[in-house]
Amino acid sequence: MKKYFLIIGLLAVGLQSCKIGNDSFVRNDNVGGALGTSYSIISFTENKSDLQPEIDSVFAVINQSLSTYIPQSDISKINSGDSTVVVDTMFKEVLELSKVIHKKTDGYFDPTVGTLVNAWGFGPEQKITMDSLKVDSLLNYVGLDKVSLNVNNQIVKTDSRIYLDFNSIAKGYAIDRLAAMLDAKGIQHYLIEVGGELVGKGKNVLKNKSWVVGIDDPETDMSRATKILINLNDKALASSGNYRKYRVDEATGKKYVHTVNPKTGYTQLSNTLGVTILADNCATADGYATAFMAMDLDEAFKVINEDKSLEAYIVYVDENGDTQEYMTQGFKSLVVK
Repeated sequence: MKKYFLIIGLLAVGLQSCKIGNDSFVRNDNVGGALGTSYSIISFTENKSDLQPEIDSVFAVINQSLSTYIPQSDISKINSGDSTVVVDTMFKEVLELSKVIHKKTDGYFDPTVGTLVNAWGFGPEQKITMDSLKVDSLLNYVGLDKVSLNVNNQIVKTDSRIYLDFNSIAKGYAIDRLAAMLDAKGIQHYLIEVGGELVGKGKNVLKNKSWVVGIDDPETDMSRATKILINLNDKALASSGNYRKYRVDEATGKKYVHTVNPKTGYTQLSNTLGVTILADNCATADGYATAFMAMDLDEAFKVINEDKSLEAYIVYVDENGDTQEYMTQGFKSLVVK
């Protein structure tokens, strides 16, 4: 199960313009709901800009392509067995990136795992009675390698019952599309947040310094407490965690969270409480943050160390039941002292 545990370090304020040197900037604030969550976009332009139509348009096309909650979206039609749907560029890009992350994480990132998540009772569907025969049966419908794109840009599945769900990467991709829209308009300073995932470019012009965002403490229950603050310098950030749904082993007192292993089909105990990833784009950060929650820590550390484009912050429980933190050097250099 996925949760986002980031908060924006810059809250909306009434001040709408400021001056840096001889340049004048106007602050634009756009907030609302989309993709089943909330969003907040702060941008600075030379003149007051009405960005809402373009923002709404980005969310609309993302929904039409990738939303499993809209019956007539492309992905919903594909999931219902329609093999004639010609997917758009966005769908292709998300599928291609998903396949890259799927391969680099040895299959732990898998947008077809929703069938198992629902069956074990961690998704929106009703839990069913699971045994080895049922798990083996459902595994026939799990595996991104069973999904491909033909020359006509149509999705081909080895079994029509395979269910695609890009929720674990679509929010990050939506942020990237919003950033591309702002870039195309020549906007150089902005902070985009959708469901706790972020892209920051330029700087916080009001304070003439980097965008500062906070990461919640994964060991707080329903309350929210900031654990660390970081500078978000022209990077994308995504987080994943089950930390508010962990259980305590009565015998040992250790904290664990449940996750579904897409390779075995079974649930497993994980001692990873939360993962935050920095990358060049938010879809990539989103996908890896999801995968690392399902992987063993050693496996996650190996991927992170081999891919120098990723920076990571992982909160986990060690063999003694104590909470520990892991940070790459690049991530550590961004922490606000």
